[in-house]
Amino acid sequence: MRLTKSRIPPLSRSEWSEEVRPLLENPVLGEGQRVFNILATLAHHPKLFKRWTIFANHVLFKSTLPARERELLILRIGWLCRAGYEWGQHVVIGKQAGLTEAEITRITQGPEVPGWSPSDATLLRAVDELHRDAFVSEPTWKALAERWNTQQLMDVVFTVGQYNLVSMALNSFGVQLDPGLHGLPR
Repeated sequence: MRLTKSRIPPLSRSEWSEEVRPLLENPVLGEGQRVFNILATLAHHPKLFKRWTIFANHVLFKSTLPARERELLILRIGWLCRAGYEWGQHVVIGKQAGLTEAEITRITQGPEVPGWSPSDATLLRAVDELHRDAFVSEPTWKALAERWNTQQLMDVVFTVGQYNLVSMALNSFGVQLDPGLHGLPR
């Protein structure tokens, strides 16, 4: 974690406004269940939170990419941005999506290390290029386009962009890990 203390602390339930309450209450979780720190932090800005949630939900739940590949992208950009909160949350989600411990460790080493399929290495290379240059190179784009359709190519770029933005917010706001999560590996 870049910061050991929140710059913008998550709102407690007693601080929730009527505007933010519907955004944070989850009937599936039941009354009194813990709300993730990222959400309780974004609750400080209800209008932004509401609009961001629409896009974030597309990327996380309605993307045209398979969950495993989406998580490869998210974990790599989280690693490159040194976003401990993002890493911790998405290690859990990535495992649920089928990533192995070995793959999660290898994400930290990048697309050129042995063990990746050509398709996985290309996805990771796209993340590295977007992070470094805000651009996917022609060779990487061509390799992506051999497997992914136009909507999926768009979702690759928007997934990396969304989680680059989220990583900036998490790092800058000092959002602390939720209980049971682990940040970036050493």
